[in-house]
Amino acid sequence: MLSNTNRFNAYRIMWVLVFFDLPTETKKERRAASQFRKKLIDDGFTMFQFSIYLRHCPSRENAKVHTKRVKSILPKHGKVCILEITDKQFEKMELFHGVKPIDIPQPIQQLELF
Repeated sequence: MLSNTNRFNAYRIMWVLVFFDLPTETKKERRAASQFRKKLIDDGFTMFQFSIYLRHCPSRENAKVHTKRVKSILPKHGKVCILEITDKQFEKMELFHGVKPIDIPQPIQQLELF
């Protein structure tokens, strides 16, 4: 039996990441790609980037269940990669959000009237 301290530690909690590059040249391919994304969302995955979805899983066993589900919905064409990592590994990820620089207008001189 697992104690509460071991039950939810950073080495047991898992993340499942699904990376994919699917063709979208034809209407049929776009539909297949869209259906794949929808099925991922229906299974609890969240969009991380346009072609990267991730899901938090409380255990390795649960991660295996969701990995198996993703394998069962693979589209005919394109590339799909499934990666399972621990919460401890996930926390080491560094995220950078680029910000488009904008020109800040100079403040306008305001005339004060008494």
